Amino acid sequence: MTIQRMDHVGIVVDDLKAAIAFFTELGMELEGEMPVEGQWVDRVVGLDGVRVDIAMMRTPDGHGRLELTKFHTPAAVRAEPENAPANILGIRRIMFAVEDIEDVIARLRTHGAELVGEVAQYEDSYRLCYVRGPEGIIIALAEQLN
Repeated sequence: MTIQRMDHVGIVVDDLKAAIAFFTELGMELEGEMPVEGQWVDRVVGLDGVRVDIAMMRTPDGHGRLELTKFHTPAAVRAEPENAPANILGIRRIMFAVEDIEDVIARLRTHGAELVGEVAQYEDSYRLCYVRGPEGIIIALAEQLN
Protein backbone atom coordinates (compact mmCIF):
# COMPACT_ATOMS: atom_id res chain seq x y z
CA MET A 1 0.00 0.00 0.00
CA THR A 2 1.39 3.43 -0.92
CA ILE A 3 -0.79 5.57 1.38
CA GLN A 4 -2.52 4.97 4.67
CA ARG A 5 -5.27 7.63 4.38
CA MET A 6 -5.96 11.15 3.22
CA ASP A 7 -5.09 13.20 6.30
CA HIS A 8 -6.46 16.66 5.47
CA VAL A 9 -7.00 19.32 2.83
CA GLY A 10 -5.21 22.66 3.29
CA ILE A 11 -6.82 25.98 2.41
CA VAL A 12 -4.94 29.29 2.55
CA VAL A 13 -7.21 32.10 3.74
CA ASP A 14 -6.82 35.77 4.52
CA ASP A 15 -9.51 35.98 7.21
CA LEU A 16 -8.99 32.96 9.47
CA LYS A 17 -11.80 33.84 11.88
CA ALA A 18 -14.33 34.15 9.03
CA ALA A 19 -13.23 30.81 7.56
CA ILE A 20 -13.49 29.11 10.96
CA ALA A 21 -16.98 30.57 11.46
CA PHE A 22 -18.08 29.42 7.98
CA PHE A 23 -16.89 25.83 8.41
CA THR A 24 -18.21 25.70 11.99
CA GLU A 25 -21.63 26.77 10.69
CA LEU A 26 -21.38 24.00 8.12
CA GLY A 27 -21.01 21.55 11.02
CA MET A 28 -17.26 21.04 11.26
CA GLU A 29 -15.61 21.12 14.67
CA LEU A 30 -12.54 23.19 15.54
CA GLU A 31 -9.82 20.82 16.77
CA GLY A 32 -7.43 23.62 17.60
CA GLU A 33 -5.51 26.69 16.49
CA MET A 34 -1.82 27.43 16.70
CA PRO A 35 0.95 29.55 15.24
CA VAL A 36 3.54 27.76 13.12
CA GLU A 37 7.00 29.05 12.22
CA GLY A 38 10.61 27.99 12.09
CA GLN A 39 13.17 26.51 9.75
CA TRP A 40 11.38 23.17 9.57
CA VAL A 41 8.24 24.75 8.07
CA ASP A 42 10.38 26.89 5.71
CA ARG A 43 11.95 23.67 4.41
CA VAL A 44 8.62 21.86 4.08
CA VAL A 45 6.83 24.59 2.11
CA GLY A 46 9.86 25.95 0.24
CA LEU A 47 9.53 29.54 1.47
CA ASP A 48 11.74 31.63 3.78
CA GLY A 49 10.57 33.27 7.00
CA VAL A 50 7.21 31.49 7.18
CA ARG A 51 4.96 32.62 10.01
CA VAL A 52 1.38 31.35 9.88
CA ASP A 53 -1.62 30.69 12.08
CA ILE A 54 -3.45 27.45 11.41
CA ALA A 55 -6.80 26.06 12.48
CA MET A 56 -7.62 22.37 12.17
CA MET A 57 -11.28 21.58 11.50
CA ARG A 58 -12.81 18.09 11.43
CA THR A 59 -16.06 16.61 10.24
CA PRO A 60 -18.44 15.28 12.90
CA ASP A 61 -17.63 11.67 11.93
CA GLY A 62 -13.92 12.35 12.59
CA HIS A 63 -12.80 11.14 9.15
CA GLY A 64 -12.38 14.42 7.24
CA ARG A 65 -10.19 17.37 8.20
CA LEU A 66 -9.35 20.82 6.85
CA GLU A 67 -6.31 22.88 7.74
CA LEU A 68 -7.10 26.57 7.38
CA THR A 69 -3.88 28.61 7.10
CA LYS A 70 -3.39 32.37 7.46
CA PHE A 71 0.05 33.48 6.19
CA HIS A 72 1.53 36.48 8.00
CA THR A 73 4.93 36.14 6.30
CA PRO A 74 5.46 35.84 3.48
CA ALA A 75 2.12 37.36 2.55
CA ALA A 76 -0.32 35.14 0.67
CA VAL A 77 -0.61 35.75 -3.07
CA ARG A 78 -3.84 35.46 -5.03
CA ALA A 79 -3.16 33.17 -8.00
CA GLU A 80 -6.61 33.30 -9.56
CA PRO A 81 -9.63 35.62 -9.72
CA GLU A 82 -11.41 36.03 -6.38
CA ASN A 83 -14.67 34.59 -7.70
CA ALA A 84 -13.11 32.02 -10.01
CA PRO A 85 -15.61 29.87 -11.93
CA ALA A 86 -15.91 26.14 -11.32
CA ASN A 87 -13.86 25.27 -14.44
CA ILE A 88 -10.54 26.90 -13.38
CA LEU A 89 -7.77 24.29 -13.24
CA GLY A 90 -6.77 23.06 -9.79
CA ILE A 91 -8.68 22.10 -6.69
CA ARG A 92 -12.10 23.68 -7.16
CA ARG A 93 -14.30 22.37 -4.38
CA ILE A 94 -14.71 20.15 -1.38
CA MET A 95 -17.96 18.17 -1.21
CA PHE A 96 -19.88 17.60 1.99
CA ALA A 97 -22.82 15.25 2.56
CA VAL A 98 -25.61 17.08 4.42
CA GLU A 99 -29.03 16.12 5.77
CA ASP A 100 -31.00 19.26 4.83
CA ILE A 101 -29.46 21.23 1.98
CA GLU A 102 -31.84 24.20 2.25
CA ASP A 103 -31.11 24.60 5.98
CA VAL A 104 -27.35 24.45 5.40
CA ILE A 105 -27.54 27.04 2.62
CA ALA A 106 -29.62 29.37 4.82
CA ARG A 107 -27.15 29.09 7.71
CA LEU A 108 -24.12 29.62 5.47
CA ARG A 109 -25.72 32.72 3.93
CA THR A 110 -25.44 34.38 7.36
CA HIS A 111 -21.67 34.11 6.81
CA GLY A 112 -21.78 35.72 3.36
CA ALA A 113 -22.09 32.51 1.35
CA GLU A 114 -23.92 32.51 -1.96
CA LEU A 115 -25.05 29.84 -4.39
CA VAL A 116 -22.80 29.51 -7.43
CA GLY A 117 -25.63 28.12 -9.57
CA GLU A 118 -28.76 26.59 -8.10
CA VAL A 119 -29.85 23.54 -6.17
CA ALA A 120 -30.44 20.75 -8.68
CA GLN A 121 -31.67 17.20 -8.38
CA TYR A 122 -29.75 14.27 -9.84
CA GLU A 123 -32.22 11.52 -10.73
CA ASP A 124 -33.92 10.22 -7.57
CA SER A 125 -30.62 10.10 -5.70
CA TYR A 126 -29.32 13.53 -4.66
CA ARG A 127 -30.00 17.25 -4.39
CA LEU A 128 -26.73 19.07 -5.13
CA CYS A 129 -25.33 22.60 -5.24
CA TYR A 130 -22.13 24.63 -5.16
CA VAL A 131 -21.78 27.38 -2.56
CA ARG A 132 -19.12 30.10 -2.58
CA GLY A 133 -17.90 31.03 0.90
CA PRO A 134 -15.19 33.28 2.32
CA GLU A 135 -12.07 33.84 0.21
CA GLY A 136 -14.03 32.55 -2.83
CA ILE A 137 -13.83 28.96 -1.53
CA ILE A 138 -16.31 26.72 -3.32
CA ILE A 139 -17.89 23.87 -1.42
CA ALA A 140 -20.37 21.38 -2.83
CA LEU A 141 -23.32 20.11 -0.83
CA ALA A 142 -25.06 16.81 -1.45
CA GLU A 143 -28.30 15.74 0.21
CA GLN A 144 -29.08 12.08 -0.39
CA LEU A 145 -32.73 11.44 -1.14
CA ASN A 146 -34.60 8.47 0.32
